[in-house]
Amino acid sequence: MRMLVPAALALFTIGCGQGEAPEGPDAAAGGYEDQLRLALETAQPGDVIDVPAGTHEFTRSLTLNTDGITIRGAGMNDSVLSFRNQVAGAEGLLVNANDFTIEDVAFEDTVGDALKINEGANIVIRRVRTEWTNGPDTENGAYGVYPVQTENTLIEEVVAIGASDAGIYVGQSRNVVVRNSRAEYNVAGIEIENTVNADVHDNVARNNTGGILVFNMPDLPQLGHSTRVFDNEVSDNNTANFGAPGSAVASVPAGSGIIVNSNDLVEIFDNRIGGNRTANVLISSAFSAEYSAERKTASSFDPYPETIYIYGNDFGTGGMSPDRQELDVLRRNVFGDAGSLPDIVWDGVVDPGKADQGPALCIEGDATFVNVDAANGYQNPSTDLAPHDCRHEKLSGVELAVGR
Repeated sequence: MRMLVPAALALFTIGCGQGEAPEGPDAAAGGYEDQLRLALETAQPGDVIDVPAGTHEFTRSLTLNTDGITIRGAGMNDSVLSFRNQVAGAEGLLVNANDFTIEDVAFEDTVGDALKINEGANIVIRRVRTEWTNGPDTENGAYGVYPVQTENTLIEEVVAIGASDAGIYVGQSRNVVVRNSRAEYNVAGIEIENTVNADVHDNVARNNTGGILVFNMPDLPQLGHSTRVFDNEVSDNNTANFGAPGSAVASVPAGSGIIVNSNDLVEIFDNRIGGNRTANVLISSAFSAEYSAERKTASSFDPYPETIYIYGNDFGTGGMSPDRQELDVLRRNVFGDAGSLPDIVWDGVVDPGKADQGPALCIEGDATFVNVDAANGYQNPSTDLAPHDCRHEKLSGVELAVGR
């Protein structure tokens, strides 16, 4: 096991060896940046790298390429890696490794993504905070916690604030659990994209543009499916969209609670959802999404959301002031000037080749609903729940071999 010496001691040693300590407010931080970088570059499987308490300044990205490493701080509010003066690199920390754990540390004000894990298996991200301290801003980094193409990934007790794309994002991955975390003031609070087998539960997503997103993007080879979103608080996600123009999330309406777009086998249950001014729950096809014209479409892409099962949720007021003109016009025309859209808003677009395979959307319990008839220009919206009074087979929970 390797341990990092405290930054103050490292500075003292350097000062003695050179006869004079470095001067200036960032002298100690500069020494610690080099020390942590060396520890990451020379790490051996099984090493634990301890990050001492304090705010440590970094000017360049960090990279870890060794399997079996743990990075452990003194707490997400105590061990802070600050990148406010970053001049090089696309991330705070980039990890290309398996069997990786990071816990009790914070990443602040990175130029790009805060914590990116690429193509790893058996990943634990626990009590990590990512934050852009200036608040919502298009110039903030895109992603806070960002595992992509991973397998067996646990994200728990994480806090993500201020990302210009997604605070907690899992993409093109398999077997994922996101739990007991908080996402605020991001464009997307929590996003599950093109991922197979994900459980998202006991989280708080509030004050984002969109609270929890379950998406399939058209240009990625792996189609996502089998996601359960349950026991979350998804409230007041009304922050104006500050995503970069042309990005997928730039089209997310402010005031969106939970959005499912072009994804299959999704369960939404036992959540507390309210105060989202566009809609508490939005179910849409790719035909209702505003993708960049530069995005290509994979041959396997299915634009229709299917086998969506919504039940047992506690809905508060939502849909009172939609951030889309067509939805706001529909709200006024169907529900009155002082009315609100129902709990669940569906674009109504279905695969014509599967019309005889039963409802794509099943709703159980005390919820209101509208099919906005987007395929026909919103001409014949319907609030009839009868075609969706059905049950889908429930999904099994995700079982991970990590983080127990």
